[in-house]
Amino acid sequence: MPTRTAHSTTGEDIDPYERLEALGIQLPDAPPPIANFVTHVQEGNVLYLSGQGPLETDGTLYKGKVGSAVSVEEAYGHARLTGINLLAVMHHALGDLNRVKRIVKLLGMVNAEPEFDEHPRVINGCSDLFIEVFGSAGHHARSAVGVGSLPNNISVEIEAIVALHE
Repeated sequence: MPTRTAHSTTGEDIDPYERLEALGIQLPDAPPPIANFVTHVQEGNVLYLSGQGPLETDGTLYKGKVGSAVSVEEAYGHARLTGINLLAVMHHALGDLNRVKRIVKLLGMVNAEPEFDEHPRVINGCSDLFIEVFGSAGHHARSAVGVGSLPNNISVEIEAIVALHE
């Protein structure tokens, strides 16, 4: 792997690949879209990532309603896995995660029972991962909402907006 010099908005020297290795995470191939859309669009120095779900490299897709069939802890893990898939799309789109200046915003959707109210705890799975990988540049604005259903009955779906270095 080539030597990289990472940049952040706070002057930290962070190499996201070293952080991923320390976490024991190997990026999978970027998951393909499940319908008529693309996984990402870059406009200027902003990368928009389409929603991703909790898909394992072996094809396992985590499904179910959070608050009944899926616990908060399981859903947190699903959100973390979704974050790994978002990182895979970023890597595919950019060729180098060191091009990430900051994670700007996440929208996390939780396939939840109507009375469920811990959406933020679930989506923390992805938020925590991004902070672990990018340091302070991983801190972001975020919405975490509950929905009545998601494609293929997945437990979580997350999309992201990412600012890039010039």
